[in-house]
Amino acid sequence: YAGIPFIGFGFLDNTIMLCAGEYIDLKLGATLGLSTLAAAAMGNLISDVAGIGTAGTVEKSVKSFLGRSSVLTAVQRESAIAHRWVFLGRCIGICIGCILGMWPLFLLKNEEEEEGAQEQPV
Repeated sequence: YAGIPFIGFGFLDNTIMLCAGEYIDLKLGATLGLSTLAAAAMGNLISDVAGIGTAGTVEKSVKSFLGRSSVLTAVQRESAIAHRWVFLGRCIGICIGCILGMWPLFLLKNEEEEEGAQEQPV
């Protein structure tokens, strides 16, 4: 259960970062003289700020959908083994979410493909 909200966080984080970074790179990169990495860093900044705003919404949505978060007692929740499992669940959740959040990459055209398409006669 602990990892499920992190799937949402990772998904939103990567989706926003990729879209914002690509937009900044294409629209502002040449104008401001930004490198691709600088545009990516700015996209990450926007994504992190958006993550702060969406964190509560994601957690509330998961809790309302799945209901009660734990059947453990308070003592069990505070045990070292429970903390390790929560940490592992969050790590797995964020990894799954980040991978799923890479979907905008399927929409982006590769520069080499665009150059090849321009060179071929129609």
